Amino acid sequence: MSNDDKPRLAIDMDEVLADTHQKFLSLYHRDHGIAMDLHQAPGKELHENLPEHLMGQWKIYINEKGFFRDIPPMADAIETVKALRSRYEVYVVSAAMEFRNSLEDKYDWLGEYFPFIPWTNILFTGDKIISADILIDDRIKNLAPFNGRRLLYTSPHNTLITGYERVNNWKEVAELLR
Repeated sequence: MSNDDKPRLAIDMDEVLADTHQKFLSLYHRDHGIAMDLHQAPGKELHENLPEHLMGQWKIYINEKGFFRDIPPMADAIETVKALRSRYEVYVVSAAMEFRNSLEDKYDWLGEYFPFIPWTNILFTGDKIISADILIDDRIKNLAPFNGRRLLYTSPHNTLITGYERVNNWKEVAELLR
């Protein structure tokens, strides 16, 4: 348990709090005319559903300064996380070390959309080796080694994964963790 004897709730940013998928779709649409309602094969990453000549474009986008700064928040995430603070010690845990420019962008993004989460509860990391009671993440590489309750947040790339407690949206999170 953490301070105030509240359980620790760790929440991933990309494709959990921040709609990174929507940001990529917007950029592909703007720059290459890809349809915003692109059919995505279950279990595939977004870039694996694009024409072959665009498959590496995501690396260019994600490494640009500002990429992470204007991502829209997931529907109902702000209100739900704010409400969960009454029962949980909430931490945001993001693997921000892989993309150098993401650190400042993500910190500023959290300050805009989640100003009620103190800087002491923001963890930018490589591997998510953390101590918490619950982890909400869209990647099983982060959930698999985690020792607490694991909630897999649905994203197109993980729809074929089984064996994890799944949440499809923030309303489901609110209902499950209230």
